[in-house]
Amino acid sequence: MTLVLAALLGALLGSIPFGLVLARAAGLGDIRTIGSGNIGATNVLRTGRKDLAAATLVLDGGKGAAAVLIASGFWGADAGAIAGVAAVVGHLFTPWLGFAGGKGVATGLGTLLALAFPAGLACCALWLATAKMTRISSASALVAFAAAPLLAFVFAGSTAGLAAAVIAALVFWRHEGNIRRLLAGTEPRIGQIIGSNAPGKGLGCERGLPACASRARRGSGQPSCAS
Repeated sequence: MTLVLAALLGALLGSIPFGLVLARAAGLGDIRTIGSGNIGATNVLRTGRKDLAAATLVLDGGKGAAAVLIASGFWGADAGAIAGVAAVVGHLFTPWLGFAGGKGVATGLGTLLALAFPAGLACCALWLATAKMTRISSASALVAFAAAPLLAFVFAGSTAGLAAAVIAALVFWRHEGNIRRLLAGTEPRIGQIIGSNAPGKGLGCERGLPACASRARRGSGQPSCAS
């Protein structure tokens, strides 16, 4: 029963769409009609508001960490791991947005920091190093999460390693379109305005990103034309 409560706690925390909430509070409208249509910090950055992007990054990471710390404090390490994974799932499939959501990178990193702090730090360092070299957010995330299961296992044991493996699998799955664009050499770089300077254009969507984001909300939540 405690593990179910941990999962529910994690999913509830993870489902808070901070990128959407902050963008609306700042008068930018629905972040899903801007840039890639995603609700994460990388897309918030495309609005030109670095402060909002940083706040989204911290809050999305914080909800993953909070889920782990609260659940482990009440019910133990196994419950903390389950809550962390559930927080990532809640972020990917938030019920407040029709079970669409983000790609789980910040929430996953926050979860890793709480589950296995050295492993989380190492993954953050890998993200930063790859971002510095490539200026591509998705490539940075994929490198970081490819290393996460082994790092978590080494630093915190099998429970953390298994949780990190599940999170990494979810992140890779949500980045399927990004992986295709990386292989094709068409993946946009960090902060790049997609298409024209006007939000809602770009990456080959003939009708612009609002239509792309609308299709994403009706379907899988992953715009077919953006990251």
